[in-house]
Amino acid sequence: MKKTVLSLSFLGIAALTPLTAAGAPEKMLNASYDIARELFAEYNPLFEQYWQQENNQAITVEQSHAGSSRQAQAILQGLKADVVTFNQVSDIDALANRGFVAENWQEQFPNNASPYYSTTAFLVRKDNPKNIKNWDDLVREDVKIVFPNPKTSGNARYSYLGAWLFANEQFDGDEEKTKEFVKQLLGNVESFPTGGRGATVAFANNNQGDALLTFESEVINIANSDEFKEFEFEVIVPPVSVLAEFPVAVVERVTERQKSTDLATAYLNYLYSTPAQELLSSYNYRVLDESVDTDLAPVRLINPNEVLGSWDEIQTKHFNSDGVLDQLLIN
Repeated sequence: MKKTVLSLSFLGIAALTPLTAAGAPEKMLNASYDIARELFAEYNPLFEQYWQQENNQAITVEQSHAGSSRQAQAILQGLKADVVTFNQVSDIDALANRGFVAENWQEQFPNNASPYYSTTAFLVRKDNPKNIKNWDDLVREDVKIVFPNPKTSGNARYSYLGAWLFANEQFDGDEEKTKEFVKQLLGNVESFPTGGRGATVAFANNNQGDALLTFESEVINIANSDEFKEFEFEVIVPPVSVLAEFPVAVVERVTERQKSTDLATAYLNYLYSTPAQELLSSYNYRVLDESVDTDLAPVRLINPNEVLGSWDEIQTKHFNSDGVLDQLLIN
């Protein structure tokens, strides 16, 4: 599948300008996924500066990070997040189903409320000693892998789906053979942390596994970081992988009480602006703005919804209790 790249010219200035700044609170909270810490540590001041210039009001954006499913659960249990910037549609749907987020949340922002996207890639050790190039290398008996637990991490669900979609093509839709492939891959997992950052620590700091499976952006950021540069990790982007979109939404149950809906909406709209898209690209995310240059490897991305159905269907079949994931882990 070729990912459609949208020009942002259709947004217009109105989309990036808050409806009104009157009565806007001085603080807001963004609940995000585990490995987005550095990204939003840089995005938040960018937006704060924009808001100050547009509205002559100083604000502070606070941040919360964990696996996206754990974040959704935290909000259901009382975390007062004004916005969510997740990596899994189903986690926002869970909030919508409980009335925290509008049912039509994907219609409230462009590109189905996904301002950027990525895919699953592999990080391997210096000189790639196990010669890992594609998904089928991950099921070999001599290979051990690290990725988060799909029960708690949207990141990990994409890794699982990447393996599933690869095998589904390899075996011409034969589900039993696909299940066996994914079972072998899961059997090679040496560490199953709850979130993406824990997986990074297991692989890079604790020397576990031959390959780390995580978002392409995280893989490249680790390899290029000063902290890990001495290890000379190598980035492997498989030729075919899963399309991973990063959905966003206003948590209206919270913002209506805190009178922060306009601020929250502006915060998410600004992710589509050229300065924000340039920042996202600098963190090796794939972006929508055609004017932003990227040098990411070519990859054919498969949209899981086009193969496996809606996110509700995927969640029910694969990730709910006694779903395919549980069956493969137990058997």
